[in-house]
Order: sequence, then structure tokens, then C-alpha cells
Amino acid sequence: MLKVLKFRYFLWAFVLIGCGESPEKKQSDSATQEISVSENEVIETNQKIILFYGNSLTAAYGLDTKEGFPNRIQQRLDSLGLEFKVINSGLSGETTSGGLNRLDWVLNQPVDIFVLELGANDGLRGIPISESMNNLQAMIDMVKVKNPETIIILAGMQIPPNMGADYTSQFMAMYPALAESNEILLIPFLLEGVAGIPELNLEDGIHPTAEGQKIVTNNVWKILESVVLPKTDTAVTTDIEVDEIN
Repeated sequence: MLKVLKFRYFLWAFVLIGCGESPEKKQSDSATQEISVSENEVIETNQKIILFYGNSLTAAYGLDTKEGFPNRIQQRLDSLGLEFKVINSGLSGETTSGGLNRLDWVLNQPVDIFVLELGANDGLRGIPISESMNNLQAMIDMVKVKNPETIIILAGMQIPPNMGADYTSQFMAMYPALAESNEILLIPFLLEGVAGIPELNLEDGIHPTAEGQKIVTNNVWKILESVVLPKTDTAVTTDIEVDEIN
């Protein structure tokens, strides 16, 4: 029986992806966050583990976590009778640097599928693309070293053109480049069909509403299903919806 860490975080400093921050704060590193782990609970399970590792998008900022896409993925897996346990390790305000710093501890548990969703905060703060890319690469390398059998899925992200056209295009290209060079799976754009649509985002215009999270769930599922479903079932289950939140 596998023992799985249950993560619970308290965040004391800045909270989310670029919401109301001054330019100076946007340039600061996630090392300014004060994070304390209030619980280090061990869960015993025979199920395979899917770990979502990200920022406030994964953490379902502004919503009940049950409305976020990781929990909706769990519901979908359960509805299909698939033996997977979803672990949500999303932390609001997280940058690639912060993610790299805490990853070693997170990987103290067994992980079968690792979904990496980081970088948006870097982009909104104008962190150099090379730095973000190096941090993402280092995280991918850490997962591979810890367990070469872990399947890695990288969640692609795009940012508004505030930092200029060159920076914006290089940021967007960073994800497919990493996916190709590491031969890992890629969600082309996590917020496809949600970004820029007011009714699908909270008042900050950045974080999805509960309805927006349903679309994000489908974006993730399009890639995840090829890993978790028997090959013969993939085509017939793509559009399954699980809307009930218990």
C-alpha cells in the first residue's frame, strides 16, 4: 500500500497571478512568499497517483477547491472507474523558482503522472525567459531522476502582450520547445477557450470561474485521457462531463 502526502499550505505574502500588484512587486521573486506547511498528513492508497503541481490556477483561486480542475479530473476518473488518486499541489503566487525550491519535498511521495503547471507568474512579472525555462527544465529533470517511469505532462501557458511582442511570443514558444526536447506530453494552452472571456473569469480577469474551470478540465483531459484510459476507450470518453460538486 502506497503512502501519499496530503499537502495543505498557508500563504502569507502576495497571493495570486499578478492581481493588483505594483510593478516592483511583479519583479520580485517567489522567495518573498512565506509558506508554512500546516499539515503533513500521510494517506494510504493502492491507487496510482496524479500530482498537479502549479500555481493559483491549479489551486482554484477564488473558488472552493472542489470546483477546480484537479478535483473535476478526480470526478471524471471516478466516474470511469479508473483507479487514480489526484493530489492538488497548487500554490497561489508560485513562480518557477518557488516551484523548483519546494519540488524535492513534494517528490517524497510516489507519483505516476506529474502535471507541471507553472510559469504564468514569471511571465506576468517579466522574469527572463531563459531563467523560467531553466527552472522548468530543472523540475522536469528532478521528476525523471526521482522516478524515470513517471509520466510528465507540461501545461502550456500564454500571457497578455504587456511585456512586448518578442517576450510574449518567446514565452508561448517555451512550452512546446520543452515538451519536444524532453519528449513529454503537452497541454498546448491550459486556458484555451477561457482566457480573455469575461464571463468565464473572476473579476481580476485572470482566474477562471467555476464554469471556466469546467473548460480547463476538458483541456487537461484531452491530453490526460491518452495516459489513463485503455486505448480502445479513448475516443468514446473525451466528452464526458461531470458537473456535480460534492
